[in-house]
Amino acid sequence: MSRIRSAFKKCREKNRKAFIAYIMAGDPDLDETKRRVLLLAKTGADIIELGVPFSDPLADGSTIQRAAERALSAGVTLKDVIKLVKEIKETINIPLVLMTYENLIYKYGEERFVNDAAAAGVDGVIIPDLPPDEALGIIKPARAAKLDTIFLAAPTSAKERLTKIASASRGFVYYVSLVGITGSKLDIGEELRNHISYLKTCTSTPVAAGFGVSNPQDAKEMSQIADGVIVGSAIVKIFHEQPDRAEEFIKQLREAI
Repeated sequence: MSRIRSAFKKCREKNRKAFIAYIMAGDPDLDETKRRVLLLAKTGADIIELGVPFSDPLADGSTIQRAAERALSAGVTLKDVIKLVKEIKETINIPLVLMTYENLIYKYGEERFVNDAAAAGVDGVIIPDLPPDEALGIIKPARAAKLDTIFLAAPTSAKERLTKIASASRGFVYYVSLVGITGSKLDIGEELRNHISYLKTCTSTPVAAGFGVSNPQDAKEMSQIADGVIVGSAIVKIFHEQPDRAEEFIKQLREAI
């Protein structure tokens, strides 16, 4: 069992859902990123996603785009983020997931990326612009390296599509809870509940939902229908704008999920 699946198992045993926190690696620099990862782990995050800065993101809203710009201005690269994971794993063993883009991986070399990431201690990878149909170059070496591949399902995904996404996913399936970009307003209605419920019938892999979860109340409602709750923009924003409030906000999210 992978460390990601083990984290979900531990949450089930404690009768709670997984709290998955996202931050942008390198925002504002790598030393501060490491400090934030340690804080997230201390305050109850079960899994941490590290965004890899990219100049042309697919689904990121303005908050995460600006964070990526700050990281890029600091000169942070995919190679730097992989090295950072190795440093973090010398201190804590919380599951770490990279959220990056195929352009960066293609330039790095798909098999080389998988091997380097796995060797550094990366537990999973999310590539928003790479559908499972075109991901064999990642999936095959990832299976061999025991690196979880996490694919995105959306409200617009047909049932047949959900089955394909679920079968290609390891660790968890990332359910995009709205049609829009990160940081958009969330509406947890009957349609969303039904769609996640159907997805969970397609797979034994946990389903975690993100996009639009911006406060503890959103997190609480989402935790009632998903196996895990992903919070990104709200955490990135509070670290940047009100760092003194970040720890308390993260604790509130943990309590709500």
